[in-house]
Amino acid sequence: MPAFSSDGPEALLSAMAACDADPEAPAWRDLAHVVDIAARADPSVALLRPPHTAGGPHGAALRRELARRLDALASHDAATRQAVAEWLRRHPGPTRTPSGPPAAATSNAVSGNAVLHGPSVQARDVHGGIHFHPPSPTPRSRLPVPRQLPPVTARFIDREADRQALDALRAQRPAHAPQVLVVSGLAGVGKTTFATHWLYEHADGFPDGQLYADLGGRATDEGGGPVSPAAVLEAFLIALGASSVPAGIAQQSALWRSMTSGLRLAVLLDSAFTAAQVRPLLLSTPTGLTVVTSRSSLTGLRVDGASVHRLEGLPVESAVELLAVGGGARVEQEPAAAREVVTLCGRLPLAVALASAQLALRPHRSVSALADSLARGPGAVDALRIDGEAVMRTALDMSYDVLPDESRALYRRMGLLPADRHDLSLLTALAGDGEASRDTGHAADIAAHALVEANLLEETGPGTYRFHDLVQPHARRLGEELEDPGRHERTMRRFVDWCLSTAASAESILTPSHRLPGHDLPTGTVPPTPLDGPEEALAWLDSHRNGLMGAVRHAAQAGWHFSCWRLTDLMWPLFLRLRPSELWIEAHRLGLEAARRSGSRQGEGRMLTSGAIGLRNAGRYPEAADWYRQALEMATADGDVRQQAQAVSGLGHVSLLVHRLDEARGHFERALRLRESIGYRRGAALSRRRLGETALAGGDLATAAEQLRRAGAELDSLGETYEATRVLALLGHVLERGGDPDGGVERLQEALARFRTGGTRSEHWEARCLEWLGQAAASRGDHADSVRHYEAARDLFRRLSPEDAQRLDGRLRQR
Repeated sequence: MPAFSSDGPEALLSAMAACDADPEAPAWRDLAHVVDIAARADPSVALLRPPHTAGGPHGAALRRELARRLDALASHDAATRQAVAEWLRRHPGPTRTPSGPPAAATSNAVSGNAVLHGPSVQARDVHGGIHFHPPSPTPRSRLPVPRQLPPVTARFIDREADRQALDALRAQRPAHAPQVLVVSGLAGVGKTTFATHWLYEHADGFPDGQLYADLGGRATDEGGGPVSPAAVLEAFLIALGASSVPAGIAQQSALWRSMTSGLRLAVLLDSAFTAAQVRPLLLSTPTGLTVVTSRSSLTGLRVDGASVHRLEGLPVESAVELLAVGGGARVEQEPAAAREVVTLCGRLPLAVALASAQLALRPHRSVSALADSLARGPGAVDALRIDGEAVMRTALDMSYDVLPDESRALYRRMGLLPADRHDLSLLTALAGDGEASRDTGHAADIAAHALVEANLLEETGPGTYRFHDLVQPHARRLGEELEDPGRHERTMRRFVDWCLSTAASAESILTPSHRLPGHDLPTGTVPPTPLDGPEEALAWLDSHRNGLMGAVRHAAQAGWHFSCWRLTDLMWPLFLRLRPSELWIEAHRLGLEAARRSGSRQGEGRMLTSGAIGLRNAGRYPEAADWYRQALEMATADGDVRQQAQAVSGLGHVSLLVHRLDEARGHFERALRLRESIGYRRGAALSRRRLGETALAGGDLATAAEQLRRAGAELDSLGETYEATRVLALLGHVLERGGDPDGGVERLQEALARFRTGGTRSEHWEARCLEWLGQAAASRGDHADSVRHYEAARDLFRRLSPEDAQRLDGRLRQR
């Protein structure tokens, strides 16, 4: 107990009550000095520095809190104890005298070495070594420790990585600073459940209790809405034992900080709406922890030192485990369908749990039937319900309703697009009706940021975004319902135009020789996404392939024939380098029909020759040969020698693949003559490369090496790095087979390095180089190196060419 007090803070309260009402009175000035000394031990006590000018319950509450805090500090801080004792000596309350203990009435004498306990009365003099001992104070009753966290669910699956992430953030905080952790994520991702479980796991670290408040960020209906900080503070202060609560938010916050100073307390603020709503509720003591959950990222709290952890959907296996709670053995019996269901649910715990409940309610329904229902019907957003309510749709509607007008419009328009990636330049085009400008770009950036902040949109890179799997259908439904037909068409037109302009930019960087003269895009087309060099151009084509294909399909359906075949043609670098066979063929079928409808013979010829390559790569040789023959007939009729050579070379390649070598050689020699006749050096070099491949297939390695060297030298001189690297790889393979293993392996390794990065990147040719290096290792008896290269090649081919992957699997089984 403090040396100055026998009855806790009551002596201080009594003394303060006796002070002059004048705020400039010496007693108040001296007490302010005492508080300054105490603040060295606990800075938060400075918030209670007197004088307290407010009267009534508010002023009394502040004085009571100051007395309690000084009493507590004096129990372990000597400087505070001495300062308080001195103040009480100089400014005693009505029950004390300047000399110290309460005065005793005098009526008789006590002498000797007497020791008096309890109340006593003395009439006259005191003689000898007399000691007065007041009665032992009655221990103060301790208020119940608040334990307000919601109950945990009976089944909580996984989240181990998220637990570790929160543990790491907690461990990183400076020892002197209060800590705030924000758990952010999409509706239904399980933020409240996760935060509650995590705090229960760390309950021993907060012996002074846990407070909980639902801030109402989920409520937007009339009569609901976010809960005011004042209402939450009042509840918290009462839970901590405050007998009265000030009316103003500033005074409540000050009392909140004072009462929680030094407490090892955890506070969970659930479903927060904004940073401003949360800020008055933050703990200011480094011994406590505030955890906030929100659908928004609450980036404004970062200035208060908050750390943000974004909660994603469950891992697939964990989501399947949750589905099995209601699905039981059916989930084990149909693993593929189970994975499809959780994917359609976006791996969100709420959506998966609802799907699990549907299986439990219908024990004879198969998992595949549920998957089919979710895929073909309105989707998981509308199909998964509780008591008839589509809870996911309701949650997303609420998130949408609180967005700014510009963000809601952008959300709807993005939802209309058949794309899974969105660049800022595209969003700028969608945000304005006229030409893009700095202002529209800035407005689009702000609108997109609000969507990211609300966790409706995910930023995947600088200026690039994607929807969550469950958000896309919701945005599409709103776009279809709320955008008028004219706005809908303008949105799609600008999307297709943006695809055209950016694909044209990528083509000019990656395959400038493929440019089609006389078909430049009109002035005023939507500005493209800036592409900085070959590697970035190819990465853009790769990441946007689905959106580009969606634009081709929409152009075909809308009757925008020129845009349909022209976009397909501009996507040539994507087809050439990445070889997505099915997409390649579908795009060219649509493009061929569009070119014919538009009456463009150049477009039709392009679609036939480029589409035939896709058919050829897919192993559809008869159809590929038919397309090449149609292209040859058209080019001959039009007198287009270059197109004739292209079609003839294509026929030669089909013959080579079916091992009709003499026929193939004849086609390639004819193509070489046609190309040389018009001075088409690049084409001539490519014909020599084909002649080298034909010689290799026939075992004539010397002729193959000669043709490939000539082709490589010509392509190098033209700056055709990608084609020259393909020739380098082929030459390395020929040399390795022809008795120069060192020279062959060296060239193959050089080509492999080029195909893995930069403007020459090609996964297909990377896989071919790896396979040839595996063959070289097998030839020199290096079994381990051979297997390593074959496995790497097979892994690439699994995505590019399943037939080649199966062939390599067979080769690996034989080793």
